[in-house]
Amino acid sequence: MAEHRTMQRHALLEAARTLLSEGGTEALTFPALAERTGLARSSVYEYFRSRAAVVEELCAVDFPRWAAEVESAMAEAATPQGQIEAYVRQQLALAGDRRHRAVVAISAGELDQGAREQIRAAHGGLITMTVEALEALGHAEPRLAAVLIQGLVDAAVRRIELAVEDPAVVTEAVVTMALRAAGGPS
Repeated sequence: MAEHRTMQRHALLEAARTLLSEGGTEALTFPALAERTGLARSSVYEYFRSRAAVVEELCAVDFPRWAAEVESAMAEAATPQGQIEAYVRQQLALAGDRRHRAVVAISAGELDQGAREQIRAAHGGLITMTVEALEALGHAEPRLAAVLIQGLVDAAVRRIELAVEDPAVVTEAVVTMALRAAGGPS
């Protein structure tokens, strides 16, 4: 029975990712989840009490995976500049991933305070990854620079999603800006 519930919960989360990446937060409804998984709508409530609970679960599952991929890319870099570059490139590479599209849709939506706090905490973990590299570069304000670099990444993700510019052009521009910012005050 426990294995069946785990499989159903996983199916509901997969359906939620798909709905969010295809239609944004408006698409994430319990009737839509029920339809995608073949469950009765009342059964969906047995797994999640609200839409916010689905969002919180997605954050709990997907943000750590995403962060681990970014951290792994950074660990392969030989220099602090390389770590900053890997941080930017890996996040922008993940922009096309379903999990990331779902997280972006979640972030843009109307969420309760608990879900927003969970998203903020997860983003804070990403930002912390760059602080050490910025400190190694002698940046006077490493935390501020890390937040601003993440802002560049967030803006680039939005540009890539709009499909206005070539993602490779956006990526190169953001890497250049991030590395300039990482160099510290001149």
